[in-house]
Amino acid sequence: MWYRIGADLVLLLHLAFVLFVIGGGLLLLNWPRLAWLHLPAVGWGALVEFSGWVCPLTPIEQRLRNMAGESLTEGDFIGRSLPPLLYPATLTREMQILLGLLVLVVNLVLYWWVYFRASGEKP
Repeated sequence: MWYRIGADLVLLLHLAFVLFVIGGGLLLLNWPRLAWLHLPAVGWGALVEFSGWVCPLTPIEQRLRNMAGESLTEGDFIGRSLPPLLYPATLTREMQILLGLLVLVVNLVLYWWVYFRASGEKP
């Protein structure tokens, strides 16, 4: 049971990190100093996608699932529902590169928007 809970927690942390990488720039509207945490996260997220690496959280979560005697398709709601979002079966190398570009473009737009909103200038 503890391994399953640990796997679910790692999966939730992974999802939170992905959401932070994609949309964390919006948090800069209220907390501009968060950029010092967000920019490295964006860099890491884009690097993982461009290089085809596996995020270190993925094998940790999979190992915990194995230790709990589950596969990625078994388990509770979290164990069944979130993995397809983070590890789609149809993910190709081209899709990974597109996701990396999407991360960069979305965050460039968010940072541009936050900068002009904070400075009071018109773009």
